[in-house]
Amino acid sequence: MFGDVKFVCVGGSALRMKSFIRYVAAELGVADPDSEYPNICAGTDRYVMYKAGPVLAVNHGIGGPSASILLHELIKLLHHAGCTGVTAIRLGTSGGLGLEPGTVVVTQRALDPTFQPRFQQVVLGKTVSHDSCLDQELAEELLQCSQELDQFSTVLGDTLCTDDFYEGQGRLDGAFCPFSEQDKQEYLQRAREAGVRNIEMESTVFAAMCRRGGLRAAVVCVTLLDRLKGDQVTSSHQVLQGYQLRPQQLVCRYVKKQLTAEAASPCPDPDPLL
Repeated sequence: MFGDVKFVCVGGSALRMKSFIRYVAAELGVADPDSEYPNICAGTDRYVMYKAGPVLAVNHGIGGPSASILLHELIKLLHHAGCTGVTAIRLGTSGGLGLEPGTVVVTQRALDPTFQPRFQQVVLGKTVSHDSCLDQELAEELLQCSQELDQFSTVLGDTLCTDDFYEGQGRLDGAFCPFSEQDKQEYLQRAREAGVRNIEMESTVFAAMCRRGGLRAAVVCVTLLDRLKGDQVTSSHQVLQGYQLRPQQLVCRYVKKQLTAEAASPCPDPDPLL
């Protein structure tokens, strides 16, 4: 069932992944876009999984721990299915730094809160660190696809990954706020100077685990606001819905381009994953 998977697309929202698989199926012409795609993981409420042709779409929930669980199980699935040449892409939303809302950021490096390209976890009482840089060639290919679409602004940049939506991202509107507006602005400006263009909560673990699993990986997130100007999203629901489609449009363009190139110039698959 999964042996033909070439593209694994993940995102936080279950509903967004379902809308994405419908969109991909319609664009690729691999299935009836009006059909009700079944949730392959209907037996569990931990995450949803949909498939259309060579594309697998799965939601990872919010934050690194949830994403880590999914990625462990997803990488094992791909290995046992004998998948080869798999590309993994995280699609999501984020807060921008110095960017207009609606800008799409293709991540070059996923940075921790101290602006280091690493994912750290405690294993058997010891802190272990893994590289969280992403595939630069893939990032450039995605940027090229956006330029071909010519529908919205897309930039390359680093992504700040935090463990918390409120204090960890310098928000002043959480239940607790032990810092001032000036403190927040100083931190965000330091992040901007370090190359950060957006902030979210899953990129370091995604990048690190994909590297360890031998997956070519990218993170494509749209910005919903400029965090240098505030903490609250002020765009209308309709506008936000349009923003959230942008990563889907870009990734779908990339998938179509890759499949077209593969069909025109077939070549042997690389060694199986892992």
